[in-house]
Amino acid sequence: MSGESRVRRWKRTARSHPFAADVVVAVMLCGAALIDNAANTWHDGSTVSGPATLVTVAAAYGAMLCRRRWPVAGAAVTVVAAAVYMVLSSLDWWIAPAPMIALYHLAVTRDDRRGLLVAGGLTALVLVAAPTVVTFASWWDASGSHGPHAAVAAACGLALAAGDAARSRRDYLAEVEERAHRAERSREEEARRRVTEERLRIARDLHDSMGHHLAVINAQAGMAVHVFHEQPATGLQALGHIRQASRAALDDLRDTVGLLRQPGEPAAPTEPTVGICGVSDLVSKFRGSGMRVEHEVYGRVRPLPPAADLTAYRVVQESLTNVQKHAEGAAVRVQLSFGPEALHVVVEDKGNGRPPPATEVTSPPALNGAGHGIVGMRERVSAVGGSLEAGSRPGGGFQVSAVLPMASGQP
Repeated sequence: MSGESRVRRWKRTARSHPFAADVVVAVMLCGAALIDNAANTWHDGSTVSGPATLVTVAAAYGAMLCRRRWPVAGAAVTVVAAAVYMVLSSLDWWIAPAPMIALYHLAVTRDDRRGLLVAGGLTALVLVAAPTVVTFASWWDASGSHGPHAAVAAACGLALAAGDAARSRRDYLAEVEERAHRAERSREEEARRRVTEERLRIARDLHDSMGHHLAVINAQAGMAVHVFHEQPATGLQALGHIRQASRAALDDLRDTVGLLRQPGEPAAPTEPTVGICGVSDLVSKFRGSGMRVEHEVYGRVRPLPPAADLTAYRVVQESLTNVQKHAEGAAVRVQLSFGPEALHVVVEDKGNGRPPPATEVTSPPALNGAGHGIVGMRERVSAVGGSLEAGSRPGGGFQVSAVLPMASGQP
């Protein structure tokens, strides 16, 4: 256990002080090469010792130390110095680590496989051909085997291949990690987007539903105040409408809160969702509150996709609610035109009251809640692949026009 701890400690030290670790390795290998060379010279005279051997060994391992700053130059000098050493000495193995380490580092740091192949070929040429040619062309003994030269060249080739494999693995792991980070970021962004969309959907539903019911309650309460003494029956009828509208508002609020409190997926609604078929009842409710509403239907009535069906109902509901809030007393026309590919919904008033605030048409929702109506309608219509226009009419009044596709326009 203590031995393993020491190894780990040495690895940490080498990683934190790489140049110091390189110096220690270079001094040890250089010293071993010189000691072995000197020992063989004293015993059997098998090597040519002298200042040249010392210089080549020092040059090889000195250049190896420079590989981190100048990888190409360091590898080239190391290989040439090793080749010169092998010309001067038959002891090749103590010089081999210098070019092997330099070439391994070159392959790890250079993402150029073609260049590494060229470097490997030149290394083999220098380490094998140069010592062989020099040996046969000089007065040194040419009868010895030159297999060690080829073995050193092969070892350097393996070092290049190992470095290239290490670099490829490092790049692959970095790419995998980056992909994982991107996927995690995408999941987080998708989750935030879904939460935002759900919040907007809930806000639109609450605004459309509660705004409509509260507008009806406000109108009926105003009517009851004015006619209760002169026309008690009409006042009682208005109070009945208030009771119905408040009960419907509470039911809608309870349904929304119930969906938010469910731990899992929301359950399917137990009551049918409102749609274009409910526009007639909606118009009747507004007429009951005193609004003058004309309801016109053109073309053959056909079913719409569920989302577009609900959107058409909400557009009519919100438009009538806006008229009741901002143009009280104005006559309103609701027109539904069924075409071959789309439903055209138009709600317009005659302008007997004040139009909706400009913020509802041109500006995003403000912090005080102004502008949610038409912005919410536009978001609903866009979500089903339709389009909506809202603005003042040339002859006075206000118009909301929506085009909803008969086929689902959702992605």
